[in-house]
Amino acid sequence: MTSEATPAVGVEDRSAVVIGGTTGIGRAIALAFAETGADVIATSRSEDSVESVAAELRERGATTTEVTCDVRNRESIERLCEVAEDTFGSVNLLVNSAGSVAQASVVEMTEEEWERDIDVCLTGVFHACQVFGRAMTEGSIVNVSSMSAGQAREERPAYCAAKSGVNGLTRAAAADLAPEIRVNAIAPGFVKTPLAGEKLEDGSEFRETVDERTPMGRVAAPEEIAGSVIHLTSDTASFTTGQVLTVDGGYDISAQ
Repeated sequence: MTSEATPAVGVEDRSAVVIGGTTGIGRAIALAFAETGADVIATSRSEDSVESVAAELRERGATTTEVTCDVRNRESIERLCEVAEDTFGSVNLLVNSAGSVAQASVVEMTEEEWERDIDVCLTGVFHACQVFGRAMTEGSIVNVSSMSAGQAREERPAYCAAKSGVNGLTRAAAADLAPEIRVNAIAPGFVKTPLAGEKLEDGSEFRETVDERTPMGRVAAPEEIAGSVIHLTSDTASFTTGQVLTVDGGYDISAQ
């Protein structure tokens, strides 16, 4: 984009695919796309969840379709891309938001737990970037990383390793796919989602500790993370690629 006009904040008339888009942060991103004018496919492994979110997208005026996707299966991602192209003609926006968090120390983690987190959080992102990167002629990709990529988190060795890999993959993909496709990542802090579980419930000891350390004094709602994705995929970020945007309420700087 080279126009001197002020870029618009929004993704009107664009087509988006949100992998891991039926719960938590991914669902909030999919709904935000629809509310700002995009057509959206929100996908996950659950048929019921896909159907439920598709209904929400249609209520917001978006064109969509129901298709499941298992990011641990490359053929499933390829089929998703084909369905999206059949539905929209072309895909402009891709968000990789599928998640998996195994809780075990580095000496206790099983091979199965390690492989699941790496496959879902890193290898699946690579496959999606590759498959959609080959199909897209222009547009934007956003990978959902985590502030844990740069922190030492107890009993999260696979998750931390995978998210660190996502940051590196994001930068490498940005270099490979520029200038037609921009690739960025967001690194959320503590967000109240189903994946976070009971630890972030109001009144829990862990939640109180997080709130005290976070300059904003609270955890995030998924919708607050979605706003950063709208920015990165809109024309307001037309010169932004290869970046990892931390959205954590200041949690990271409080340790410095």
